[in-house]
Parts: sequence; structure tokens; C-alpha cells
Amino acid sequence: MTVKVLLADDQPLVRAGLRVLIADNPDLEVVGEAGTGVQAVHLTRELAPDVVVMDIRMPVMDGIAATRMIVESGSATHVIMLTTFDDDENVYGALRAGASGFLVKDMALDDILDAVRVVAAGDGLIAPSVTRRLIAEFAGRPAARPAVPAGAAAGITEREREVLTLVGQGLSNTEIAERLVISVATAKTHVARLFTKLDARDRVHLVIMAYEMGLVTPSR
Repeated sequence: MTVKVLLADDQPLVRAGLRVLIADNPDLEVVGEAGTGVQAVHLTRELAPDVVVMDIRMPVMDGIAATRMIVESGSATHVIMLTTFDDDENVYGALRAGASGFLVKDMALDDILDAVRVVAAGDGLIAPSVTRRLIAEFAGRPAARPAVPAGAAAGITEREREVLTLVGQGLSNTEIAERLVISVATAKTHVARLFTKLDARDRVHLVIMAYEMGLVTPSR
């Protein structure tokens, strides 16, 4: 299955570089390009990409506002934000808006491609060394923390709680399966049930909830 990608960045050279990079991979396809947040929202509605690679800083409408509009529209499209290590405040805003992951602009090219695939599959987190730190800080900010649905935490099984803890630590389904000595299919099933029971939109949201429920702490 080909992953459809929309590139949203106000720098044509950045878009061109990503487009050339993606073109060499038959499982990925660039279906459109946007130079502003407004264009990104419009093209997402029109083209229904699997993933939008979204720059945070863009004219007319920034990437955070565009991400919020895409998520609130009920679109199945996942958004990956382009960010930097020192851009924490914008990343917090992106999390609140519903971004599914983050790319650091100086990441290795293969890592960028893997990140797109990971988010499209809903499996794993982007740049765990960065994302875990950001989410840990994000989860500690009361105004930014999404509430766990009332009674939802009590409704998950002990095994699901174990899985949620490992998701919160940034482990992929494969790593969770290895840690708990279960099949990858079983790990995926547990994660899918957590999505439903906790009304989570993606794994980043699950990670935030794991912190919120005290299953994972920044020091662990």
C-alpha cells in the first residue's frame, strides 16, 4: 500500500528536497504541496493524504493552526510537524492541536522516511529521544494536559495498563511484544483497545495519557 504524503512548507527548496527523497521510494507518494497553512488545510480536504509533513512556521496560517483545523475536521490524516530541539513552545502547541509526531529538520534522510511510514501506520513515536522529553514536559503542564475520560482508566485491564506504560516509554508494538513475550499482533490488539477505551487519537495522545495517569514519569 502506498502512503500518500502532502508536503507543507513555505520554503520551495525544502519541499523539493523532500519530494526528491520520497520519489525514490515506491511505497511513498507525494500527492501535493502547500506553501501556507491555509493551502495545507484545503489540500488535505481535497486530496485526503495519509500524512501531512507540516512546517510549524508558515505565512497566512501557521502549521499549528492548520493542524488544529485538520484534526478538528475529523480527517483521518496524520500530521507530522517539522520542528527543532529548541522550539519547545511551538511543539507544545502542536501537541495541543493534535499532531501525531515530530521531525527534526536535521534528521537523517532515512529517518525522515521511516517517520512518515511509522505515523501512517499509527505505530511508534517520532524521534523518541526528542518526543519523550517534550511530552514529559507537556504532560506536566496542567493547562496542556488532555483529561483522561471519566472512568476510562478503571476500565482498562492490567495487561492493557502494562502496554500503556510501555507505549508511554516510547516503545513500538514490536518492542512491546518482545518485552511482554507476546506476539506483535496481540500487542497491536491491546493498543487498539486502548485507543478505543481512552478515546485517544494516536500514540502521542496515549503517551500523554500514560504520563497523566502516573504510569510513566520523566525520570524513568
